[in-house]
Amino acid sequence: MATGAHEAGGMVAPAWRSRFRPSFHFWLVLAMCFFVFAGFGLHSALPALQGRFPPAPPVVHLHGLVFVGWMLLLLAQTSLVCAGNVKLHRSLGMWGIAHATAVLLIGLLIQLVASRAGMDAGRDPGTDGLYLGVLAVIAFGVLFTAAIRNRQRPMVHRQAICFAMLPVLPPGVNRFWFNVLALDDPIPTFWLYLTLWTMAGALLVYEWRSSGRINGWSLFGAGWIFAQGMVHEAVVGTAWFSEFSRALLEMSRYR
Repeated sequence: MATGAHEAGGMVAPAWRSRFRPSFHFWLVLAMCFFVFAGFGLHSALPALQGRFPPAPPVVHLHGLVFVGWMLLLLAQTSLVCAGNVKLHRSLGMWGIAHATAVLLIGLLIQLVASRAGMDAGRDPGTDGLYLGVLAVIAFGVLFTAAIRNRQRPMVHRQAICFAMLPVLPPGVNRFWFNVLALDDPIPTFWLYLTLWTMAGALLVYEWRSSGRINGWSLFGAGWIFAQGMVHEAVVGTAWFSEFSRALLEMSRYR
């Protein structure tokens, strides 16, 4: 929000005008929203409107509401900063923390439910989905906490929020590429990590060009997502990961 004044007939009148200036982080969050909404739109929403989506348990609908709300909140918060309304942005902080907690918990819940259903159907418990889901919960929790602890350092705060989002994007990104490219594999790891690594690289380049340095949390977030992709194929399918997954899923049950 900008304040100005102009003279008209000897009178000075205040002129308030909102100036929306899209930032790098705004465009990146918009890209994240695109992959999430387009991916799930092609996979779930469009088939549901056409009557081709099978009935889903309540937890699936709850998961959808929580994540759609989170993406919209993230976009709204980024937009408020671009509009200069930092006061309102900060006033929504507690809501953001509560919603992020719900994202973490419902994300873990839906992954365990889906993976347990697959195991009960006779499939290997050590799936790509469980690998991505478990790592997403850990990375999102750590990086979002770092973002909140650094809310007085705007660059660190924004970067940490964006890096926290990268590990939770795979469900939307995978569905997007799977449908758009008509792929056989529902989890196309090449296209998934090409997308995530591109975003991570863009975040690092932006921070370096803006401040001449890269903070430790950005290095952690980028290192996490790059390492996750590098070892993905080496982990999934191994005996030890299958046993770990089985032990984890044995503690999970949804009725």
